[in-house]
Amino acid sequence: MPKKALSVTLDQANVVWLKGRARLAGGNVSDALDKLVTHARAGRGALAAVNSSVVGMVNLSDDPSLTNAAAAVRDGFAEYLSRQFEVHEDPPTASPRSRAKKRRG
Repeated sequence: MPKKALSVTLDQANVVWLKGRARLAGGNVSDALDKLVTHARAGRGALAAVNSSVVGMVNLSDDPSLTNAAAAVRDGFAEYLSRQFEVHEDPPTASPRSRAKKRRG
């Protein structure tokens, strides 16, 4: 299906979130928004490629009494938190009113 250009207005926090989703998915904001709408229309919620699940994160089959469960979960979180990630957020712009005050002062 051909794509059509569209202008949207989003809350600043949603723009930051969408940019993060795009970065995780390896695409751009337009692709991320298109996938988000496509999945929402199909009833699948948010971006499937970047949804997270705890299934398969911890294997406790060799520890049926769960004696090492706390350590396994702790190690899993430590591994997750050690991953590098980037967040890019545009700094807030000064309002015309505050710019006028700076010029006078």
